[in-house]
Amino acid sequence: MIEVNHFEEVIQIKMSREMGGRPLYWVAAYLVDGLLIDTGCRHTAEELAGFLEGKDIRLVVNTHHHEDHVGANAPVREKFKARILAHPAAVPLINRIPGLNPYQELVWGYPEPAEAEPLPGIIKTEKYTFQVVETPGHCKDHIALFEPSKGWCFSGDIFVSENQKVLRADEDINEIARSVEKLLQIKTERLVLFTSIGRVVEDGRQALRVYLDYLRELSRKVRQLDKEVMPINAIRDRIFGRESSLCQFTGGHYSSENLIRSLLSQDGE
Repeated sequence: MIEVNHFEEVIQIKMSREMGGRPLYWVAAYLVDGLLIDTGCRHTAEELAGFLEGKDIRLVVNTHHHEDHVGANAPVREKFKARILAHPAAVPLINRIPGLNPYQELVWGYPEPAEAEPLPGIIKTEKYTFQVVETPGHCKDHIALFEPSKGWCFSGDIFVSENQKVLRADEDINEIARSVEKLLQIKTERLVLFTSIGRVVEDGRQALRVYLDYLRELSRKVRQLDKEVMPINAIRDRIFGRESSLCQFTGGHYSSENLIRSLLSQDGE
């Protein structure tokens, strides 16, 4: 299932595996001036390649190595002979078949290995220049792309919502907060966020500020309850009411308890 939208000169391609006529989970790729940012999941790889037929695809940049961002790398590379670039730490992970949890296989599928190369600090297309901003936290190899003349920021998974309630078991929320601060330090009058779930946030700076304030207040609450010697599940229930339904669906890979543990981690001291 594919849904196409336009924002200024950017083409947004939202993709999802379809079950029972409904999307399971939207992921987004962005096409601008011959540059394709992320390629979605394996389940929609052929649909994406078909949509791109006849378009000028010269370069692919992956914001990180996760299966919902690299799933069509192999067919796009084969069809368009486009180079695939990613953070140096992502390259060996993109070039092999990943290990996935059952829910990841169901929702996104196993991407074929694709020959990726380390990306430079600047990506130039015919019309635009994109600055590569290292934004770890969601994973160590996560990057964002910022185009200063337009104020566009392709932010991958570093920002999804202003009031996050769950975290992957392998994410570091304190590192994510530092990456958000890095994006806020970009000197620009305009910051438009193009997110991995297909949300385009025109006042991206305000959204990032709200998100950062939320994380700081959440951290304060969690640490206060921890001082009262409350167990993790009791802190979770006090703050969020109950565990997220995502916890059961993902086998605990996404959960509110993960978020609380990460806020309490030594790295956040």
